[in-house]
Amino acid sequence: MNEEIRILAINPGSTSTKIAVYIGTNPVFIQTIRHSAKELEPFKIITGQFEFRKHLILKELQLAAIRLDMIRVVMGRGGLLKPVESGVFEVNKKMLEDLRTCKYGEHASNLGGLIAYDIARSLPNAKAYITNPVVVDELDELARISGHPLLPRRSVFHALNQKAVARQHAKSILRKYEDLNLIVVHLGGGITVGAHKKGRVVDVNQGLDGDGPFSPERSGTLPVGDLARLCYNGKYTLAQVEKMIKGEGGLVAYLGTNSAYDVEQRAAAGDEKAKLIYDAMAYQVAKEVGSMGAVLKYDIDGILITGGIAHDKYFVNQVISYVHRLAPVHVYPGEDEMKALVMNGLRVINGKVKPGIYQ
Repeated sequence: MNEEIRILAINPGSTSTKIAVYIGTNPVFIQTIRHSAKELEPFKIITGQFEFRKHLILKELQLAAIRLDMIRVVMGRGGLLKPVESGVFEVNKKMLEDLRTCKYGEHASNLGGLIAYDIARSLPNAKAYITNPVVVDELDELARISGHPLLPRRSVFHALNQKAVARQHAKSILRKYEDLNLIVVHLGGGITVGAHKKGRVVDVNQGLDGDGPFSPERSGTLPVGDLARLCYNGKYTLAQVEKMIKGEGGLVAYLGTNSAYDVEQRAAAGDEKAKLIYDAMAYQVAKEVGSMGAVLKYDIDGILITGGIAHDKYFVNQVISYVHRLAPVHVYPGEDEMKALVMNGLRVINGKVKPGIYQ
């Protein structure tokens, strides 16, 4: 019976909104709605785009002749909320308030829960949920200590994809995710490396604007003394420094592009600087894997590499050359956040997980 359950998934990004409709585990409609800079220009804050994006979603569903009255679950991408355990959460008033006011930060993913709730409440028998937002926090207390009490380490990472890939891998080897120790590497515009210990991410680099490897757009861990002096040399504003750290760091800062593919092509064509920087990014990823290996006391069942850059065999092989002796390495290229949203919705429907309460 549950194979007939229809699920709508909504994943808002900075310049697009991805939507999908599944019947059980089968996709029947997948669409990416692109938003130009001109279209988004009138909206001064992210949440101001709510009606605009919701209208486009409903329009696409109508054009595809999707029967909304058959939808039973609406899964929204989790936004910037207070730290939560991993899992599925029913969208409630407290969550709506925190997403609408951007209490914990402003990001397009905040619209996921807002739009999911509004669509679900207009349907006869639907409920709205989010799952594994970027603020999933399962850190061990040791992992929170940074070196200064004013600057505790925080958990902000690709929780949705990391958890989905970890569960997919466990299923493929006929094991339970909760019985494994895994290191999961997400290679995208940001890079996060998580230590998954028996189903909990007990340590992970803060991939939004914090520590860890540099990435196509982010600077990662920087020499902290030099950074402090740069902030106070009178040349840069706070906004400019924040842009250096997130948005114009990493490959953008060194090579003027956020495309790992372009950098790989330049390196292959003989660009020595491109090769050096690309190799350095792989080197830093491998160092982070090694540190997470220490977190797990080198009792590691597998190292999983995922995300968009995982399609690049050269980069992946560079990382593997450093870490292959730690544990077997498995590569899961790309990311399927829409499927991850749906699969978590099905886990609720099938009674495999009880939705948490956001408080």
